[in-house]
Amino acid sequence: MADDMSMNPTRDDFAALLDEALGGRDFVEGSVVHGKVVAIEKDFAVIDVGLKTEGRISVKEFGVGPDGKATIKVGDDVEVYLERVENALGEAVISREKARREEAWTRLEGVFAENQPVMGSIVGRVKGGFTVDLGGASAFLPGSQVDIRPVRDVGPLMGKEQPFAILKMDRPRGNIVVSRRAILEEARAEQRTELVSQLQEGEVREGVVKNITDYGAFVDLGGIDGLLHVTDMSWKRVSHPSQVLAVGDTVKVQIVKINPDTQRISLGMKQLQSDPWDGVEAKYPVGARFTGRITNITDYGAFVELEAGVEGLVHVSEMSWTKKNVHPGKIVSTSQEVDVVVLDVDASKRRVSLGLKQAMPNPWEQFVEQHPVGSTVEGEVKNTTEFGLFIGLDNDIDGMVHLSDIDWNAPGEEAAARFKKGDIVKAKVLDVDVEKERISLGIKQLGGDPMAGDVFRKGQTVTVTVTEVTSGGIEVKFGEDEAVMSAFIRKSDLSRDRSEQRAERFAVGDRIDAQVTNIDKAARRVSLSVKALEMAEDKEAIEKFGSSDSGASLGDILGAALREKAQKD
Repeated sequence: MADDMSMNPTRDDFAALLDEALGGRDFVEGSVVHGKVVAIEKDFAVIDVGLKTEGRISVKEFGVGPDGKATIKVGDDVEVYLERVENALGEAVISREKARREEAWTRLEGVFAENQPVMGSIVGRVKGGFTVDLGGASAFLPGSQVDIRPVRDVGPLMGKEQPFAILKMDRPRGNIVVSRRAILEEARAEQRTELVSQLQEGEVREGVVKNITDYGAFVDLGGIDGLLHVTDMSWKRVSHPSQVLAVGDTVKVQIVKINPDTQRISLGMKQLQSDPWDGVEAKYPVGARFTGRITNITDYGAFVELEAGVEGLVHVSEMSWTKKNVHPGKIVSTSQEVDVVVLDVDASKRRVSLGLKQAMPNPWEQFVEQHPVGSTVEGEVKNTTEFGLFIGLDNDIDGMVHLSDIDWNAPGEEAAARFKKGDIVKAKVLDVDVEKERISLGIKQLGGDPMAGDVFRKGQTVTVTVTEVTSGGIEVKFGEDEAVMSAFIRKSDLSRDRSEQRAERFAVGDRIDAQVTNIDKAARRVSLSVKALEMAEDKEAIEKFGSSDSGASLGDILGAALREKAQKD
Protein backbone atom coordinates (compact mmCIF):
# COMPACT_ATOMS: atom_id res chain seq x y z
CA MET A 1 0.00 0.00 0.00
CA ALA A 2 2.90 2.25 0.87
CA ASP A 3 4.47 1.41 -2.45
CA ASP A 4 1.26 2.47 -4.22
CA MET A 5 1.32 5.79 -2.46
CA SER A 6 4.96 6.37 -3.43
CA MET A 7 4.12 5.62 -7.01
CA ASN A 8 1.12 8.04 -7.03
CA PRO A 9 1.85 11.01 -4.71
CA THR A 10 -1.04 13.34 -3.81
CA ARG A 11 -1.10 17.18 -3.40
CA ASP A 12 -0.65 16.72 0.32
CA ASP A 13 2.40 14.57 -0.36
CA PHE A 14 3.95 17.38 -2.46
CA ALA A 15 3.27 19.90 0.31
CA ALA A 16 4.93 17.62 2.84
CA LEU A 17 7.95 17.13 0.61
CA LEU A 18 8.25 20.92 -0.01
CA ASP A 19 8.01 21.66 3.68
CA GLU A 20 10.72 19.09 4.31
CA ALA A 21 12.90 20.68 1.63
CA LEU A 22 12.44 24.18 3.08
CA GLY A 23 13.30 22.93 6.52
CA GLY A 24 9.98 24.16 7.88
CA ARG A 25 10.77 27.82 6.97
CA ASP A 26 8.07 30.11 5.49
CA PHE A 27 9.33 31.04 2.03
CA VAL A 28 6.97 33.02 -0.25
CA GLU A 29 7.87 33.85 -3.81
CA GLY A 30 7.76 37.62 -4.37
CA SER A 31 9.05 38.47 -0.88
CA VAL A 32 12.33 39.58 0.69
CA VAL A 33 14.23 36.83 2.50
CA HIS A 34 17.42 36.62 4.57
CA GLY A 35 20.54 34.95 3.11
CA LYS A 36 24.31 34.51 3.52
CA VAL A 37 27.12 34.79 0.97
CA VAL A 38 28.70 31.34 0.78
CA ALA A 39 30.98 31.91 -2.22
CA ILE A 40 32.18 34.44 -4.82
CA GLU A 41 32.46 32.85 -8.23
CA LYS A 42 33.83 35.19 -10.83
CA ASP A 43 31.27 38.07 -11.08
CA PHE A 44 28.55 36.34 -9.05
CA ALA A 45 27.90 35.92 -5.39
CA VAL A 46 26.41 32.59 -4.30
CA ILE A 47 23.73 33.20 -1.70
CA ASP A 48 22.29 30.56 0.65
CA VAL A 49 18.73 31.50 1.58
CA GLY A 50 17.97 28.19 3.35
CA LEU A 51 16.56 26.39 0.34
CA LYS A 52 17.65 23.08 -1.14
CA THR A 53 19.76 25.03 -3.64
CA GLU A 54 21.51 28.41 -3.55
CA GLY A 55 20.89 31.40 -5.71
CA ARG A 56 23.31 33.55 -7.71
CA ILE A 57 23.39 37.42 -7.92
CA SER A 58 25.79 39.62 -9.89
CA VAL A 59 28.21 41.31 -7.50
CA LYS A 60 27.45 44.64 -9.25
CA GLU A 61 24.03 44.65 -7.57
CA PHE A 62 25.82 45.00 -4.23
CA GLY A 63 27.89 47.95 -5.45
CA VAL A 64 31.62 48.40 -5.99
CA GLY A 65 34.23 50.37 -4.09
CA PRO A 66 36.40 53.28 -5.30
CA ASP A 67 38.88 50.72 -6.61
CA GLY A 68 36.21 49.15 -8.78
CA LYS A 69 36.18 45.88 -6.79
CA ALA A 70 33.08 44.31 -5.29
CA THR A 71 32.30 45.34 -1.74
CA ILE A 72 30.53 42.09 -0.83
CA LYS A 73 32.49 39.15 0.62
CA VAL A 74 31.95 35.58 1.77
CA GLY A 75 30.11 35.40 5.09
CA ASP A 76 28.14 38.63 4.64
CA ASP A 77 24.48 38.54 5.64
CA VAL A 78 22.23 40.02 2.97
CA GLU A 79 18.57 40.40 2.17
CA VAL A 80 17.44 39.40 -1.29
CA TYR A 81 14.22 39.21 -3.22
CA LEU A 82 12.96 35.67 -3.85
CA GLU A 83 11.45 35.56 -7.30
CA ARG A 84 11.26 31.72 -7.66
CA VAL A 85 12.12 28.88 -5.34
CA GLU A 86 13.68 26.86 -8.19
CA ASN A 87 14.25 27.46 -11.89
CA ALA A 88 14.93 25.02 -14.70
CA LEU A 89 18.56 24.69 -13.56
CA GLY A 90 17.42 23.81 -10.08
CA GLU A 91 18.64 27.14 -8.62
CA ALA A 92 16.71 29.71 -6.55
CA VAL A 93 15.99 32.89 -8.54
CA ILE A 94 16.91 35.85 -6.30
CA SER A 95 17.64 39.58 -6.79
CA ARG A 96 19.39 42.12 -4.61
CA GLU A 97 18.12 45.05 -6.75
CA LYS A 98 14.48 44.04 -6.31
CA ALA A 99 15.07 43.56 -2.61
CA ARG A 100 16.39 47.10 -2.36
CA ARG A 101 13.36 48.30 -4.32
CA GLU A 102 10.95 46.52 -1.99
CA GLU A 103 12.77 47.94 1.01
CA ALA A 104 12.61 51.38 -0.55
CA TRP A 105 8.87 51.12 -1.28
CA THR A 106 8.16 50.03 2.30
CA ARG A 107 10.25 52.89 3.63
CA LEU A 108 8.68 55.45 1.23
CA GLU A 109 5.15 54.38 2.12
CA GLY A 110 5.90 55.23 5.72
CA VAL A 111 7.36 58.58 4.71
CA PHE A 112 4.37 59.33 2.46
CA ALA A 113 1.93 58.46 5.26
CA GLU A 114 3.66 60.94 7.56
CA ASN A 115 3.84 63.60 4.80
CA GLN A 116 7.57 63.91 5.20
CA PRO A 117 10.18 64.80 2.50
CA VAL A 118 12.46 62.10 1.09
CA MET A 119 16.02 62.39 -0.20
CA GLY A 120 16.72 61.51 -3.80
CA SER A 121 18.60 62.57 -6.91
CA ILE A 122 17.62 63.34 -10.48
CA VAL A 123 19.21 60.65 -12.64
CA GLY A 124 17.60 60.95 -16.05
CA ARG A 125 15.30 62.82 -18.41
CA VAL A 126 12.05 61.35 -19.74
CA LYS A 127 9.10 62.72 -21.67
CA GLY A 128 7.36 65.41 -19.63
CA GLY A 129 9.89 65.42 -16.80
CA PHE A 130 12.72 63.55 -15.10
CA THR A 131 13.54 60.25 -13.32
CA VAL A 132 14.47 60.47 -9.64
CA ASP A 133 16.24 57.71 -7.67
CA LEU A 134 14.81 57.55 -4.16
CA GLY A 135 17.34 55.07 -2.80
CA GLY A 136 16.24 52.01 -4.69
CA ALA A 137 12.85 53.15 -5.99
CA SER A 138 12.42 55.13 -9.19
CA ALA A 139 10.04 58.13 -9.22
CA PHE A 140 8.74 60.56 -11.83
CA LEU A 141 9.39 64.31 -11.42
CA PRO A 142 7.09 66.37 -13.75
CA GLY A 143 8.75 69.33 -15.46
CA SER A 144 6.37 71.75 -13.73
CA GLN A 145 7.48 70.45 -10.30
CA VAL A 146 11.21 71.06 -10.71
CA ASP A 147 11.22 74.65 -9.43
CA ILE A 148 8.96 77.54 -8.48
CA ARG A 149 9.84 79.26 -11.75
CA PRO A 150 10.61 77.59 -15.10
CA VAL A 151 14.19 76.25 -15.18
CA ARG A 152 16.08 76.53 -18.46
CA ASP A 153 19.10 74.39 -17.48
CA VAL A 154 18.57 71.38 -15.19
CA GLY A 155 22.21 70.29 -15.52
CA PRO A 156 23.35 71.61 -12.12
CA LEU A 157 20.53 69.67 -10.44
CA MET A 158 21.34 66.29 -12.04
CA GLY A 159 22.83 63.67 -9.68
CA LYS A 160 22.65 66.01 -6.69
CA GLU A 161 21.00 64.52 -3.62
CA GLN A 162 18.22 66.79 -2.45
CA PRO A 163 14.82 66.59 -0.76
CA PHE A 164 11.60 65.83 -2.62
CA ALA A 165 7.95 65.70 -1.62
CA ILE A 166 5.98 62.58 -2.54
CA LEU A 167 2.78 63.61 -4.32
CA LYS A 168 1.45 60.17 -5.28
CA MET A 169 2.25 56.47 -4.77
CA ASP A 170 0.74 53.46 -6.56
CA ARG A 171 2.62 50.27 -5.51
CA PRO A 172 0.66 47.81 -7.70
CA ARG A 173 1.57 49.88 -10.76
CA GLY A 174 4.97 50.86 -9.43
CA ASN A 175 4.29 54.60 -9.88
CA ILE A 176 5.71 57.34 -7.65
CA VAL A 177 5.31 61.05 -8.43
CA VAL A 178 7.50 63.56 -6.57
CA SER A 179 7.93 67.34 -6.45
CA ARG A 180 10.97 69.49 -5.76
CA ARG A 181 8.85 72.64 -6.14
CA ALA A 182 6.68 71.77 -3.11
CA ILE A 183 9.81 71.63 -0.92
CA LEU A 184 11.01 75.00 -2.24
CA GLU A 185 7.60 76.61 -1.73
CA GLU A 186 7.40 75.32 1.82
CA ALA A 187 10.89 76.64 2.57
CA ARG A 188 10.00 79.91 0.93
CA ALA A 189 6.79 80.16 2.94
CA GLU A 190 8.75 79.61 6.16
CA GLN A 191 11.29 82.21 5.09
CA ARG A 192 8.49 84.59 4.10
CA THR A 193 6.79 84.16 7.46
CA GLU A 194 10.05 84.97 9.21
CA LEU A 195 10.69 88.02 7.00
CA VAL A 196 7.11 89.27 7.34
CA SER A 197 7.43 89.11 11.10
CA GLN A 198 10.36 91.52 10.79
CA LEU A 199 8.31 94.13 8.87
CA GLN A 200 5.99 96.78 10.26
CA GLU A 201 3.28 98.86 8.61
CA GLY A 202 4.48 102.40 8.01
CA GLU A 203 8.11 101.31 7.79
CA VAL A 204 10.21 102.71 4.92
CA ARG A 205 12.49 100.31 3.04
CA GLU A 206 14.49 100.11 -0.15
CA GLY A 207 13.72 97.47 -2.70
CA VAL A 208 14.41 96.40 -6.26
CA VAL A 209 11.73 96.25 -8.95
CA LYS A 210 11.50 92.61 -10.06
CA ASN A 211 8.48 92.63 -12.33
CA ILE A 212 6.02 95.11 -13.86
CA THR A 213 2.40 94.35 -14.70
CA ASP A 214 -0.53 96.42 -15.94
CA TYR A 215 -1.73 96.98 -12.40
CA GLY A 216 1.55 97.63 -10.61
CA ALA A 217 5.09 96.46 -9.84
CA PHE A 218 6.54 93.73 -7.60
CA VAL A 219 9.39 94.95 -5.42
CA ASP A 220 11.93 92.63 -3.75
CA LEU A 221 12.45 93.76 -0.15
CA GLY A 222 15.29 91.30 0.43
CA GLY A 223 13.86 87.84 0.01
CA ILE A 224 10.21 88.82 0.07
CA ASP A 225 8.12 90.60 -2.57
CA GLY A 226 5.60 93.38 -2.05
CA LEU A 227 3.09 94.82 -4.51
CA LEU A 228 3.36 98.48 -5.41
CA HIS A 229 -0.04 99.20 -6.98
CA VAL A 230 -0.17 101.71 -9.82
CA THR A 231 -2.45 103.99 -7.77
CA ASP A 232 0.19 104.16 -5.01
CA MET A 233 3.10 105.13 -7.26
CA SER A 234 2.27 108.81 -7.55
CA TRP A 235 -0.38 111.31 -6.50
CA LYS A 236 -0.89 112.16 -10.15
CA ARG A 237 -2.63 109.90 -12.65
CA VAL A 238 -0.40 107.06 -13.95
CA SER A 239 -1.72 105.23 -17.02
CA HIS A 240 0.83 102.40 -16.82
CA PRO A 241 3.51 101.51 -14.21
CA SER A 242 6.20 101.55 -16.91
CA GLN A 243 5.78 105.35 -17.06
CA VAL A 244 7.28 105.54 -13.57
CA LEU A 245 9.43 102.42 -13.04
CA ALA A 246 11.59 99.90 -14.89
CA VAL A 247 12.73 96.41 -13.90
CA GLY A 248 15.94 96.65 -11.84
CA ASP A 249 15.21 100.11 -10.43
CA THR A 250 16.03 100.62 -6.76
CA VAL A 251 13.13 102.40 -5.08
CA LYS A 252 12.28 103.65 -1.62
CA VAL A 253 8.83 102.49 -0.54
CA GLN A 254 6.63 102.56 2.52
CA ILE A 255 4.94 99.42 3.82
CA VAL A 256 1.28 100.43 3.60
CA LYS A 257 -0.36 97.21 4.75
CA ILE A 258 0.52 93.65 5.76
CA ASN A 259 -2.15 90.97 5.52
CA PRO A 260 -1.37 88.46 8.30
CA ASP A 261 -3.51 85.73 6.72
CA THR A 262 -2.19 85.85 3.16
CA GLN A 263 1.14 87.51 4.07
CA ARG A 264 0.65 89.91 1.21
CA ILE A 265 2.50 93.18 1.50
CA SER A 266 1.15 96.39 -0.04
CA LEU A 267 3.69 99.12 -0.78
CA GLY A 268 3.45 102.79 -1.63
CA MET A 269 5.69 105.49 -3.06
CA LYS A 270 3.32 108.43 -3.04
CA GLN A 271 2.92 108.06 0.71
CA LEU A 272 6.49 109.37 1.05
CA GLN A 273 5.43 112.63 -0.61
CA SER A 274 3.18 115.38 0.73
CA ASP A 275 -0.50 114.93 -0.11
CA PRO A 276 -1.47 117.59 -2.67
CA TRP A 277 -5.08 117.34 -1.46
CA ASP A 278 -4.17 118.87 1.90
CA GLY A 279 -5.77 122.32 2.01
CA VAL A 280 -7.31 121.85 -1.43
CA GLU A 281 -10.38 123.94 -0.53
CA ALA A 282 -8.19 126.95 0.20
CA LYS A 283 -6.10 126.45 -2.93
CA TYR A 284 -9.10 126.04 -5.23
CA PRO A 285 -12.01 128.14 -3.93
CA VAL A 286 -15.42 127.87 -5.57
CA GLY A 287 -15.79 130.39 -8.40
CA ALA A 288 -12.05 130.76 -8.99
CA ARG A 289 -10.66 130.34 -12.48
CA PHE A 290 -7.62 128.15 -13.27
CA THR A 291 -5.76 126.69 -16.23
CA GLY A 292 -5.36 122.92 -16.37
CA ARG A 293 -4.53 120.07 -18.71
CA ILE A 294 -6.93 117.39 -19.99
CA THR A 295 -5.65 114.01 -18.74
CA ASN A 296 -8.52 111.67 -19.52
CA ILE A 297 -11.78 111.76 -21.50
CA THR A 298 -14.79 109.57 -20.71
CA ASP A 299 -18.40 109.34 -21.86
CA TYR A 300 -19.53 111.42 -18.89
CA GLY A 301 -16.90 114.17 -19.01
CA ALA A 302 -13.21 115.02 -18.95
CA PHE A 303 -10.61 115.06 -16.15
CA VAL A 304 -8.46 118.16 -15.82
CA GLU A 305 -5.16 118.16 -13.91
CA LEU A 306 -4.90 121.32 -11.83
CA GLU A 307 -1.57 120.28 -10.34
CA ALA A 308 0.37 117.02 -9.95
CA GLY A 309 -1.98 114.74 -8.01
CA VAL A 310 -5.05 116.98 -8.09
CA GLU A 311 -7.58 116.39 -10.85
CA GLY A 312 -11.08 117.76 -11.28
CA LEU A 313 -13.96 116.49 -13.38
CA VAL A 314 -15.71 118.61 -15.97
CA HIS A 315 -19.06 116.89 -16.38
CA VAL A 316 -20.38 116.71 -19.92
CA SER A 317 -23.22 119.07 -18.94
CA GLU A 318 -20.65 121.74 -17.97
CA MET A 319 -18.56 121.59 -21.15
CA SER A 320 -20.43 123.86 -23.57
CA TRP A 321 -23.22 126.41 -23.47
CA THR A 322 -24.67 125.33 -26.78
CA LYS A 323 -23.40 121.81 -27.67
CA LYS A 324 -25.79 119.43 -25.97
CA ASN A 325 -25.69 115.60 -26.08
CA VAL A 326 -22.22 115.67 -27.66
CA HIS A 327 -19.39 113.33 -26.63
CA PRO A 328 -16.72 115.20 -24.63
CA GLY A 329 -14.09 113.99 -27.11
CA LYS A 330 -15.67 116.25 -29.76
CA ILE A 331 -15.23 119.31 -27.55
CA VAL A 332 -11.78 118.77 -25.99
CA SER A 333 -8.76 116.52 -26.58
CA THR A 334 -6.25 114.80 -24.31
CA SER A 335 -3.29 116.99 -23.21
CA GLN A 336 -5.16 120.14 -24.25
CA GLU A 337 -4.79 123.10 -21.89
CA VAL A 338 -8.10 124.65 -20.90
CA ASP A 339 -9.46 127.35 -18.60
CA VAL A 340 -11.92 126.07 -16.01
CA VAL A 341 -13.95 127.47 -13.12
CA VAL A 342 -14.22 125.64 -9.77
CA LEU A 343 -17.86 124.68 -9.14
CA ASP A 344 -17.52 122.53 -6.02
CA VAL A 345 -14.82 121.01 -3.78
CA ASP A 346 -15.20 117.93 -1.55
CA ALA A 347 -11.86 117.33 0.17
CA SER A 348 -13.11 114.27 2.07
CA LYS A 349 -14.01 112.50 -1.18
CA ARG A 350 -11.04 114.05 -3.01
CA ARG A 351 -13.32 115.50 -5.68
CA VAL A 352 -13.27 118.81 -7.49
CA SER A 353 -16.11 119.70 -9.86
CA LEU A 354 -15.09 122.02 -12.66
CA GLY A 355 -16.89 123.93 -15.38
CA LEU A 356 -15.50 124.55 -18.83
CA LYS A 357 -18.37 126.62 -20.18
CA GLN A 358 -18.31 128.89 -17.13
CA ALA A 359 -14.89 130.13 -18.27
CA MET A 360 -16.47 131.29 -21.54
CA PRO A 361 -18.98 134.11 -22.16
CA ASN A 362 -22.58 133.08 -21.60
CA PRO A 363 -24.22 133.51 -25.03
CA TRP A 364 -27.62 134.12 -23.41
CA GLU A 365 -26.20 136.94 -21.30
CA GLN A 366 -24.50 138.35 -24.39
CA PHE A 367 -27.74 138.13 -26.32
CA VAL A 368 -29.83 140.00 -23.76
CA GLU A 369 -27.16 142.73 -23.60
CA GLN A 370 -27.14 143.15 -27.38
CA HIS A 371 -30.84 142.46 -27.96
CA PRO A 372 -32.98 143.60 -25.01
CA VAL A 373 -36.64 142.70 -24.74
CA GLY A 374 -38.60 144.61 -27.39
CA SER A 375 -35.79 144.71 -29.96
CA THR A 376 -36.04 143.12 -33.38
CA VAL A 377 -33.79 140.24 -34.51
CA GLU A 378 -33.37 138.35 -37.75
CA GLY A 379 -32.53 134.69 -38.17
CA GLU A 380 -32.98 131.48 -40.10
CA VAL A 381 -35.79 129.03 -39.43
CA LYS A 382 -33.90 126.00 -38.05
CA ASN A 383 -36.85 123.77 -37.33
CA THR A 384 -40.64 123.68 -37.08
CA THR A 385 -42.30 121.71 -34.30
CA GLU A 386 -45.75 121.25 -32.81
CA PHE A 387 -44.92 124.12 -30.46
CA GLY A 388 -43.72 126.65 -32.99
CA LEU A 389 -40.68 127.81 -34.96
CA PHE A 390 -37.04 127.68 -33.82
CA ILE A 391 -35.01 130.60 -35.14
CA GLY A 392 -31.19 130.47 -35.26
CA LEU A 393 -29.57 133.50 -33.61
CA ASP A 394 -26.02 134.69 -32.88
CA ASN A 395 -23.45 132.44 -31.08
CA ASP A 396 -25.23 129.19 -32.02
CA ILE A 397 -28.28 129.79 -29.84
CA ASP A 398 -31.92 129.46 -30.83
CA GLY A 399 -35.05 131.39 -30.05
CA MET A 400 -38.57 130.03 -30.28
CA VAL A 401 -41.65 131.62 -31.81
CA HIS A 402 -44.64 129.96 -30.21
CA LEU A 403 -47.57 129.07 -32.47
CA SER A 404 -49.65 131.74 -30.76
CA ASP A 405 -47.06 134.41 -31.58
CA ILE A 406 -46.87 133.92 -35.34
CA ASP A 407 -50.04 135.70 -36.56
CA TRP A 408 -52.72 137.79 -34.86
CA ASN A 409 -55.59 136.27 -36.76
CA ALA A 410 -54.63 132.93 -38.38
CA PRO A 411 -54.59 129.72 -36.28
CA GLY A 412 -51.11 128.69 -35.10
CA GLU A 413 -50.77 125.57 -37.24
CA GLU A 414 -51.98 127.44 -40.31
CA ALA A 415 -49.61 130.33 -39.65
CA ALA A 416 -46.63 127.97 -39.04
CA ALA A 417 -47.30 126.17 -42.31
CA ARG A 418 -46.35 129.37 -44.17
CA PHE A 419 -42.72 128.93 -43.07
CA LYS A 420 -40.16 126.32 -44.03
CA LYS A 421 -36.67 125.42 -42.87
CA GLY A 422 -34.11 127.91 -44.16
CA ASP A 423 -36.46 130.91 -44.37
CA ILE A 424 -34.99 134.17 -43.06
CA VAL A 425 -37.49 135.90 -40.78
CA LYS A 426 -37.64 138.87 -38.45
CA ALA A 427 -39.09 138.65 -34.96
CA LYS A 428 -39.40 140.68 -31.80
CA VAL A 429 -37.66 139.63 -28.55
CA LEU A 430 -40.46 138.93 -26.05
CA ASP A 431 -38.50 137.39 -23.14
CA VAL A 432 -35.01 136.05 -22.28
CA ASP A 433 -34.52 133.53 -19.40
CA VAL A 434 -30.75 133.29 -18.98
CA GLU A 435 -30.93 130.64 -16.27
CA LYS A 436 -33.16 128.31 -18.29
CA GLU A 437 -31.41 129.30 -21.53
CA ARG A 438 -34.64 130.23 -23.29
CA ILE A 439 -35.45 133.05 -25.70
CA SER A 440 -39.07 133.78 -26.61
CA LEU A 441 -39.68 135.53 -29.92
CA GLY A 442 -42.80 136.84 -31.67
CA ILE A 443 -43.47 137.55 -35.32
CA LYS A 444 -46.95 139.01 -34.99
CA GLN A 445 -45.69 141.52 -32.43
CA LEU A 446 -43.74 143.30 -35.18
CA GLY A 447 -47.07 144.98 -36.03
CA GLY A 448 -49.66 146.41 -33.69
CA ASP A 449 -52.53 144.29 -32.52
CA PRO A 450 -55.44 145.40 -34.70
CA MET A 451 -57.74 144.62 -31.79
CA ALA A 452 -55.78 146.71 -29.32
CA GLY A 453 -56.36 150.42 -28.64
CA ASP A 454 -58.33 152.43 -31.21
CA VAL A 455 -56.95 150.93 -34.39
CA PHE A 456 -60.56 150.09 -35.29
CA ARG A 457 -63.67 151.51 -33.58
CA LYS A 458 -67.40 151.05 -33.89
CA GLY A 459 -68.98 153.36 -36.56
CA GLN A 460 -65.65 153.73 -38.37
CA THR A 461 -65.70 153.61 -42.17
CA VAL A 462 -63.06 151.29 -43.65
CA THR A 463 -62.13 150.38 -47.19
CA VAL A 464 -62.01 146.62 -47.68
CA THR A 465 -60.79 144.34 -50.44
CA VAL A 466 -62.88 141.35 -51.51
CA THR A 467 -60.91 138.10 -51.01
CA GLU A 468 -63.67 135.53 -51.61
CA VAL A 469 -67.29 135.52 -52.90
CA THR A 470 -69.73 132.98 -51.44
CA SER A 471 -73.43 132.39 -51.68
CA GLY A 472 -73.99 133.86 -48.23
CA GLY A 473 -71.82 136.94 -48.59
CA ILE A 474 -68.25 138.07 -49.20
CA GLU A 475 -64.92 137.61 -47.35
CA VAL A 476 -62.88 140.80 -47.10
CA LYS A 477 -59.66 142.04 -45.56
CA PHE A 478 -58.82 145.52 -44.38
CA GLY A 479 -56.19 147.44 -42.43
CA GLU A 480 -52.59 148.41 -43.20
CA ASP A 481 -49.11 146.94 -42.67
CA GLU A 482 -49.21 144.27 -39.98
CA ALA A 483 -52.64 145.38 -38.61
CA VAL A 484 -54.62 143.50 -41.24
CA MET A 485 -57.96 141.96 -40.33
CA SER A 486 -60.37 139.63 -42.07
CA ALA A 487 -64.14 139.81 -41.88
CA PHE A 488 -67.28 138.39 -43.49
CA ILE A 489 -70.07 140.70 -44.79
CA ARG A 490 -73.41 138.88 -45.00
CA LYS A 491 -75.75 139.30 -47.98
CA SER A 492 -78.23 141.32 -45.89
CA ASP A 493 -75.48 143.83 -45.15
CA LEU A 494 -74.29 144.25 -48.74
CA SER A 495 -76.83 147.01 -49.57
CA ARG A 496 -79.77 149.00 -48.22
CA ASP A 497 -81.63 148.14 -51.40
CA ARG A 498 -82.85 144.52 -51.31
CA SER A 499 -82.34 144.15 -55.04
CA GLU A 500 -78.64 144.93 -54.60
CA GLN A 501 -78.10 142.41 -51.80
CA ARG A 502 -76.44 139.96 -54.20
CA ALA A 503 -72.89 138.66 -53.51
CA GLU A 504 -72.28 137.80 -57.14
CA ARG A 505 -72.20 141.45 -58.12
CA PHE A 506 -68.78 141.60 -56.42
CA ALA A 507 -65.51 140.09 -57.66
CA VAL A 508 -62.30 139.14 -55.86
CA GLY A 509 -60.12 142.23 -55.68
CA ASP A 510 -62.96 144.74 -55.63
CA ARG A 511 -62.51 147.55 -53.12
CA ILE A 512 -65.59 148.85 -51.32
CA ASP A 513 -66.41 150.94 -48.28
CA ALA A 514 -68.14 149.49 -45.20
CA GLN A 515 -68.89 150.56 -41.67
CA VAL A 516 -67.61 148.83 -38.47
CA THR A 517 -70.78 147.78 -36.68
CA ASN A 518 -69.28 145.69 -33.84
CA ILE A 519 -65.92 144.78 -32.29
CA ASP A 520 -65.53 141.55 -30.21
CA LYS A 521 -62.00 141.68 -28.78
CA ALA A 522 -62.37 138.38 -26.93
CA ALA A 523 -63.27 136.55 -30.13
CA ARG A 524 -60.98 138.84 -32.20
CA ARG A 525 -63.85 139.52 -34.62
CA VAL A 526 -64.94 142.73 -36.40
CA SER A 527 -68.40 142.99 -37.97
CA LEU A 528 -68.80 145.13 -41.16
CA SER A 529 -71.82 146.37 -43.10
CA VAL A 530 -72.21 148.26 -46.40
CA LYS A 531 -75.88 148.73 -45.64
CA ALA A 532 -75.14 150.48 -42.32
CA LEU A 533 -72.72 152.82 -44.08
CA GLU A 534 -75.34 153.80 -46.69
CA MET A 535 -77.91 154.45 -44.01
CA ALA A 536 -75.47 156.55 -42.01
CA GLU A 537 -74.61 158.61 -45.04
CA ASP A 538 -78.33 159.24 -45.72
CA LYS A 539 -78.88 160.37 -42.15
CA GLU A 540 -75.90 162.67 -42.25
CA ALA A 541 -77.10 164.24 -45.52
CA ILE A 542 -80.58 164.91 -44.19
CA GLU A 543 -79.19 166.48 -41.05
CA LYS A 544 -76.88 168.72 -43.06
CA PHE A 545 -78.95 169.71 -46.04
CA GLY A 546 -82.50 169.58 -44.62
CA SER A 547 -85.49 167.24 -45.00
CA SER A 548 -88.21 166.75 -47.63
CA ASP A 549 -90.67 168.40 -45.24
CA SER A 550 -88.93 171.80 -45.68
CA GLY A 551 -89.54 171.76 -49.43
CA ALA A 552 -86.30 170.04 -50.59
CA SER A 553 -86.64 166.78 -52.47
CA LEU A 554 -84.67 163.71 -51.43
CA GLY A 555 -82.87 163.87 -54.77
CA ASP A 556 -81.75 167.42 -54.00
CA ILE A 557 -80.43 166.38 -50.61
CA LEU A 558 -78.58 163.33 -51.89
CA GLY A 559 -77.24 165.21 -54.86
CA ALA A 560 -75.78 167.93 -52.61
CA ALA A 561 -74.28 165.29 -50.30
CA LEU A 562 -72.70 163.38 -53.16
CA ARG A 563 -71.24 166.52 -54.68
CA GLU A 564 -69.68 167.46 -51.33
CA LYS A 565 -68.23 163.98 -50.92
CA ALA A 566 -66.82 164.09 -54.47
CA GLN A 567 -65.15 167.43 -53.74
CA LYS A 568 -63.56 165.99 -50.56
CA ASP A 569 -62.24 162.98 -52.46
